[in-house]
Amino acid sequence: MTTMSMGHEGPARPGLLSRARIVARPGFKRWLVVPCALAIHLCIGQVYALSVYKIPLTQVLGISSSAAGDWTQGQIASLFQIAIVFLGLSAAFGGKWVERVGPRTSGFVAACCWGAAFLIAAFAISIHNIWLLRLGYGVVGGCGLGIGYITPVSTLIKWFPDRRGLATGLAIMGFGGGAIIASPFSKWLMDLYSSPTSTGVIAAFATMGVVYITVMMAGAFGFRVPPAGWKPAGWTEPVATKRHMSTRRSVSPGEAIKTPQFYLLWLVLLLNVTAGIGILEQASPMIQDVFAGRVTAGGAAVFVMVLSLFNMGGRFFWSWASDSLGRKRTYAVFFLLGPILYATIPFANRINSLFLFAACTCLIISMYGGGFATIPAYLSDVFGTRNVGAIHGRLLTAWSVAGLLGPALVNGIRERLIAGGVAPSDAYNPTMYLMAGLLLVALVADLLVRPVAARHYLPEAEDEGAVIAAAQRQAGVTGAAVVPEVAAEAETSA
Repeated sequence: MTTMSMGHEGPARPGLLSRARIVARPGFKRWLVVPCALAIHLCIGQVYALSVYKIPLTQVLGISSSAAGDWTQGQIASLFQIAIVFLGLSAAFGGKWVERVGPRTSGFVAACCWGAAFLIAAFAISIHNIWLLRLGYGVVGGCGLGIGYITPVSTLIKWFPDRRGLATGLAIMGFGGGAIIASPFSKWLMDLYSSPTSTGVIAAFATMGVVYITVMMAGAFGFRVPPAGWKPAGWTEPVATKRHMSTRRSVSPGEAIKTPQFYLLWLVLLLNVTAGIGILEQASPMIQDVFAGRVTAGGAAVFVMVLSLFNMGGRFFWSWASDSLGRKRTYAVFFLLGPILYATIPFANRINSLFLFAACTCLIISMYGGGFATIPAYLSDVFGTRNVGAIHGRLLTAWSVAGLLGPALVNGIRERLIAGGVAPSDAYNPTMYLMAGLLLVALVADLLVRPVAARHYLPEAEDEGAVIAAAQRQAGVTGAAVVPEVAAEAETSA
């Protein structure tokens, strides 16, 4: 309970992590929240650089090459899959909690989980225990990913209701760009700590755990939330148009999952993520397989970094563009252009064009990232801004499924084809055509999204002003501001 008690000694001071402690004072500059969001997302975005560790983790015992007892690439791929599954699960179950406690508390928890994940992983690698590694990086780290991912989103949407696409792009672009930093930093750490008896991966994980928990804590303690009812000066909610499916009403998280719009958007996210995540997870080995002899491990690390740059840039560019294009049209661009790019990758392989291969994959990843950054704004357009954090958390279960499906398709099809005698350079081609087909299905789902039926909206009597007034009456306060969580509690009790 974070409300302020009214005893003989005056109101109790809110706790250090309390939401009441971080309600912004008049004159607060909303752009100061952006670096806090980036601090968290740049750290958890390391998950996209896991492929840099893939080969070193398969040589922990053999050092210079894999030895008997070393882990396989498939076992290492499971780390990414488990982390993404728990990202979606923690976001789904923790969405309402994040909205209630505020970004400082949730950011603190995310920092503890993500930092601990690397420290547990370092110990697991030192004793060569794959199950402890999965528990540390996959389960504990996945929980840090999920809570850390949704923490800034609803906060920035509330600070930027006039620029929802821009806000979500700012919140999420750091996640896509985390590997820009993590990829070369990881390679540098492994080189620094490597020796004739060690690949350096254990010390690299431990170092990154300490760095990440420090940076994420700084971001968490910098967050502020707007006072209840705050709006930018001179701004009014836009009227819905054919291009912009915006609503001034709100839908509760429980009611949102009863609508067809939620499941259509869930399918849109699932298929877009499935198509892109397989490339990201396998990026370093894939380019080394396709262009064997031309691309070294160092070159592959640079490729992962460039993909992260497009992932990050796409999150900002496409979400910003969606403020003008509209969310539905933005996704339609993804699902019309994407299949063409996926079908071009096997052609680039066939003509041995590294440039064409890199260009197609970079554009694909920009739209993959853009899909992540645009979906919260899409949700706020369809269901309203009030509960967007909780609804977004539930929608991210699609990411959990895609985290299993995408890498499983890429790795599974690759291994079967190679076992059947197909050259490693050609083992990815059938998957690319499959991904193109998935995006065409996603296009149909996107085109079917319509405004939510009126029966799903919260009653007018439960709008923000009415809830705040009820909270004031319940708390025995008149003529004074009530902190947001008091209003939330009044709504829950009602």
